[in-house]
Amino acid sequence: MSLGQSAVIATLVDWLRQGQQVWLATVTSTYGSSPRPAGSLLAWCAEHGHVGSLSGGCVEEDLLQRLPQLPRSQAPIRQLYGASEAEQQRYRLPCGGQLHILLEAIDPTQLAHFQALLSALQQRRACTRRVSNDGRSELLEGTAAEMELTALHWQQPFAPDYRLLIAGATDVAQQLAALAAPAGFEVTICDFREPFLHSFTSAHANVVKAMPDELVAEQFHDSHCAVVTLAHDPRVDDLALLEALNSQAFYVGAMGSLATSEARRQRLLQLGITEQQLQRLHAPIGLPIHSKTPYHIAISVLAHVLQQRPLAPSVTQNHQSD
Repeated sequence: MSLGQSAVIATLVDWLRQGQQVWLATVTSTYGSSPRPAGSLLAWCAEHGHVGSLSGGCVEEDLLQRLPQLPRSQAPIRQLYGASEAEQQRYRLPCGGQLHILLEAIDPTQLAHFQALLSALQQRRACTRRVSNDGRSELLEGTAAEMELTALHWQQPFAPDYRLLIAGATDVAQQLAALAAPAGFEVTICDFREPFLHSFTSAHANVVKAMPDELVAEQFHDSHCAVVTLAHDPRVDDLALLEALNSQAFYVGAMGSLATSEARRQRLLQLGITEQQLQRLHAPIGLPIHSKTPYHIAISVLAHVLQQRPLAPSVTQNHQSD
């Protein structure tokens, strides 16, 4: 499973605190079919190895062999993989794929810069990192509309990692967590009903005994959060929905039949949710794929969440001077 941006940056910061010399590799653009999108990160140091992924393994093997021999310079290095058909076959890049990678030699003098980036991500604040060709880097508040690669700089927006809150410790919740974690979500399953939590475990989610509305208000209320209710119990589901529909969560969904969903809508209206807010509710939850089993229901839910997820910034390549 590939790590999110914040996990890679957190590891890089830890290595810099230890006084390590680090290489940071970033996919700046792709052409054709590529296993990882632009913006993907990999960090490497001789003491600890690497974290993150650029290609799912095909490029990493070559890059990790070369990094120890590369001369460290202040200026970033631009590297292209897949320039020829022979390279595409060698690195197993499908369908004529190409990866453009920026390599930065990072040392402990840059710790403050990456600490500031990590702090922004941990506080779920968007920011943009700009790296000039002379090696100078700066952080700009807010997310740029696009990644940008020019002759003079590389500009990369950073946004909070995606989070998924699942209300209800159920079989569907377990299956959904197992699918959502490798899809790039930090997953939490919550319930306050002791009988449902008894012996309930998940290797892919943080399982907590908590009121779902409190968790939404504390941790799952921004535009990179999704909230789904799977409990089939209004005491759990309605609490989560009331708070989520008043938040900026990009996806709010509830499991249930058409009749159950209509009854839920009427309850939410009586509890103060407006018609406009109610339009944000996906109920019945998921894509209509005639799912019946917990696994198939989880597939339909995750597919719908991914469909509704905010799009990542695209890349602008401009080789004119700034």
